[in-house]
Amino acid sequence: MTKQESSLETLWLSGNEALALGAKESSVKVASGYPGTPSTEILENLTKYDEVYTEWAPNEKVGLEVAIGASFAGARALATMKHVGLNVAADPLFTASYTGIRGGLVIIVADDPTMHSSQNEQDSRNYAFAAKLPMLEPSDPAEAKEFIKIAYDLSEEFDTPVLLKSCTRVAHVKGIVASGATTTSRVEVGIEKSPAKFVMLPGNARQRRVVVAERQLQLSAFAETFAENKIEWGDRKRGFVTAGTSYLYVKEAFPEASVLKLGMVNPLPIALIKELADGVDELIIVEELDPFLETQIKAMGISCRGKELLPAIGEFNTAVVRQAISGEPGAAEFAPVELVPRPPNMCAGCPHRGLFYNLNRLKVFVSGDIGCYTLGYLPPLSAMDSCVCMGASIGVAHGMAKALGDEGKGKVVAVIGDSTFIHSGLNSLINTVYNKDYSTVILLDNRITAMTGHQPNPASGSTLMGEPANSIDFEQLCRAVGVKHVQTVNPHDIEATYKILKEEIGRDEPSVIITRFPCILIPSEKKRTKYPFHTDTDKCTGCTACLRLGCPAIQWQPMSEEEAVAQGRKKTQKGVARIDKATCVGCGQCLPLCKFEAIVKGEEK
Repeated sequence: MTKQESSLETLWLSGNEALALGAKESSVKVASGYPGTPSTEILENLTKYDEVYTEWAPNEKVGLEVAIGASFAGARALATMKHVGLNVAADPLFTASYTGIRGGLVIIVADDPTMHSSQNEQDSRNYAFAAKLPMLEPSDPAEAKEFIKIAYDLSEEFDTPVLLKSCTRVAHVKGIVASGATTTSRVEVGIEKSPAKFVMLPGNARQRRVVVAERQLQLSAFAETFAENKIEWGDRKRGFVTAGTSYLYVKEAFPEASVLKLGMVNPLPIALIKELADGVDELIIVEELDPFLETQIKAMGISCRGKELLPAIGEFNTAVVRQAISGEPGAAEFAPVELVPRPPNMCAGCPHRGLFYNLNRLKVFVSGDIGCYTLGYLPPLSAMDSCVCMGASIGVAHGMAKALGDEGKGKVVAVIGDSTFIHSGLNSLINTVYNKDYSTVILLDNRITAMTGHQPNPASGSTLMGEPANSIDFEQLCRAVGVKHVQTVNPHDIEATYKILKEEIGRDEPSVIITRFPCILIPSEKKRTKYPFHTDTDKCTGCTACLRLGCPAIQWQPMSEEEAVAQGRKKTQKGVARIDKATCVGCGQCLPLCKFEAIVKGEEK
């Protein structure tokens, strides 16, 4: 045993932790991305390794461009994002396929079948096909760590960015992972001018397009001998082509079957697929979401079945695969555990709650955006009427204003969080001012990217690596792009916020309202002294006005007619509201809602 081997560790890691370890072992020098479940923890874990510079970019496009720049300088570079983030990064992605790389460049994209925390269920393999890029797909944390190391070698061998596709079940599952030897780049870090390669003027791009075509042929030949594309021969009655987590479901459902496990899902190993097809009675393609493999395999003239058996919506599990293919009952592998229902809700003390309560009162059309505040759609707040994608709220509101004309004045607002505004909302605000409408933009500034786990952003005052940083002045920024009317308000102050909303929504020109209060879950806020409220139940009439906030700290205690009469109340009173002192953070939003002075500051005595 060598000294290197004796120093290796066996670790218990999530897929995202394993990807971070793999990036470190690949000697990645620069990593950039944007947080988005299920990819967020990759960069967060990468900050543990001092030798890697790691940052949150304002959006995925910027993150990928940073990684491309580091690659051009000869460093191994990493960009991370979730599947919808790859849409944002698509512009540099397609061109980077033409430019190629110097230092290895890997883009990790995490899909989210079943949409556990996403607005759509797209299949990122289609980007690999369209951009003519190789894509690897691991099935568990151990493979995730090894595949990212393989990806860097492929990137430098074939002069190409490499996509690595993860998903929710790979990203968040735990598994045994062995640490490994460090690999290094084939090139030295430094400036090396190659304008014909890196400047994509049409003349250069046409030359590079030929290089991409040649690379595709080389990669297709490589796919046939790639060690992670392998046939596991078994029973010849039925054969499967599969990849990623679907491979694990197939092996659990049909352990005796013959399986072609694909580690590289683009380009495909045609000869290997034909070899399996010729050796089994029936070929079945098992893949989540789109018939990506199935379509290409059928185009090869190979008879197979796939989506006629298996669903194209949602993620699989062993029971789904077994029932779809064999017709056996698809009972769950484990009996479900009874849990207390916990509907999604904003936290107690969330500064967004007061705003949405007021928007509900105003009965305006609320063009919403992506973030915690999307929960403003749910009852009892019920104050969000559209939500398309990151940064779309302002553009949607502008389009509605142009369509409605004067009839829409005072009826349309856009709501967007601070991190989302930085991500892709600013351009839309510039458009609103430039093309002149009357919509009001409400910028929810809670000082953090709360929706993905409290990552810092350019308005938070610190970087991913914990260093102090400039904090954007939103008031000055909005005025700099031409907004004349900018007001800032504490959204916990219900009545003051309502007054400013009415004032600004009534204007004939664009305006911005900044609702500023830190997220209650920021560590510094958790330490803040709490001054909770309680309910004087003797004064509570059961009017339920406080319940319209939907605050989880306010709990309804029902009572019967007999109990009401016994307590000296009207027999029609159905119950009282109680404030849970363990949950209440003393934001005070409920105080002005009670007209009977039943809500009192301080703990109940």
